[in-house]
Amino acid sequence: GCFEDLAPYFAPALMRAFAERCPAVTVVIGDETFETLGRRLADSAVDLGLTYDLGLPGHFKRVLLHELRPHALLPAGHVLADKHAVSLAELAQHPLITTDQPHSWQHMLDLFLSRGLSPIARATTSSFELQRSMVANGFGVAVSYTRPHGDRSYDGLPLVLKPLSDPLPMQRIILTHDTRQRLSKAAVAFIEVAKAWFAGHDVFTA
Repeated sequence: GCFEDLAPYFAPALMRAFAERCPAVTVVIGDETFETLGRRLADSAVDLGLTYDLGLPGHFKRVLLHELRPHALLPAGHVLADKHAVSLAELAQHPLITTDQPHSWQHMLDLFLSRGLSPIARATTSSFELQRSMVANGFGVAVSYTRPHGDRSYDGLPLVLKPLSDPLPMQRIILTHDTRQRLSKAAVAFIEVAKAWFAGHDVFTA
């Protein structure tokens, strides 16, 4: 199972890498929300979960694959677009676009609250790409960890990405599983392939 925002970027590549090492094993990867992924792991419906380290029970094991810094997502021509870096205080002065994943929008809100800020909530979207298009079309700003190759929205408009100047915690991309369930040899092998793949690739760079 793979968190839906990460699935397009990593699931096919990891499946290919695993197939090269273990061609006799069939891997089925489904994209999931945070909530459905946690349930399916607990029910043994999936063996492993590729996700951000958000909203998981304490008895889930976490295998760190990569850490990401958050960045600001702005429309081209925005008043903050020419700055080298922007602060959460500056972003809080503009309408904020979030996704409607509960753990995701709560995490983003917590980033602002940790600095004593209350952002202006403009809209929530059902997907990361819709969020990017809303920003590109000037409806607000966003904070994100995910960065596709090519800084344009689906409708072709340019986006401006800026580092955040605040000392914020990194977000972790992990493989996780329920420790109450015993991993198969194939799942253990997949973990090793994923660790090697992430170690050998630049993730979400320009």
